[in-house]
Amino acid sequence: MSRFDGMVVVVTGTSSGIGKAIAEDLRSRGAKVYGSSRKADGSDPLTLHLDVRDETSVAAAVRRVEEVEGRIDVLVNNAGYCLAGAVEDVSIQEAKDQFDTNFFGALRMCKAVLPIMRRQGSGVIINISSVAGRVALPYQSLYSACKYALEAATEALRLETREFGIRVAIIEPGDTRTAGTANRLLPAALVGSPYEAACRKAVETMAKSEQAAPPPRAILKVARRLISSRHPPVRVAIGFEYKLVVMLTRLLPAKLVGFIMKQVY
Repeated sequence: MSRFDGMVVVVTGTSSGIGKAIAEDLRSRGAKVYGSSRKADGSDPLTLHLDVRDETSVAAAVRRVEEVEGRIDVLVNNAGYCLAGAVEDVSIQEAKDQFDTNFFGALRMCKAVLPIMRRQGSGVIINISSVAGRVALPYQSLYSACKYALEAATEALRLETREFGIRVAIIEPGDTRTAGTANRLLPAALVGSPYEAACRKAVETMAKSEQAAPPPRAILKVARRLISSRHPPVRVAIGFEYKLVVMLTRLLPAKLVGFIMKQVY
């Protein structure tokens, strides 16, 4: 019998990529996994119609799982997208949209499941962040910013919920081969911008690295370990090179880190 048998799991952003891989992996190990999609039509009882930007949608989806299962053991906040572009080129509305999905979407989901987990005296919340939540990337400024915010909120949430038996952790993927590369958005103001050439070159570099990267296998292993651990670490970066990058940013002067990032991108 798998340790995941009968476990009730909610994963956001399961239409493709990391979220889909996590949902399928846990389902194959016996967990009752509810995925989510904004396009779900109700034909699959395990795929929730869920828009993390809409509090009513979030509340309805979480209430449905609780009504059917009577509990929620694990929440994996994965829904999100990447907005590239220089700070000057990203409109305030584009920045708000990025935060509304990547940060506030995860916050809405946490707030919806926390009362359930508190009542049952147990639960696991895993927030999918990024190495960009530790090292800000040029021309991915707002994406980095919302991941930094998610990391800070997760650290605080971890301390707030410990006494209720709720475990909280962060996964920080580096480059991963998913559909996210093709779905990366660019700001409307990019065309003709003084930053256009540099931005497009940086995005091309990112895309090549992502498409040459492995699929989410390592992320699945870490997710299983965090769910099973009685005392999970605050965060886990995926991949030796990304662990090294994070370590170097703590050891090297900020000016040197900035120079290296500029050379890479």
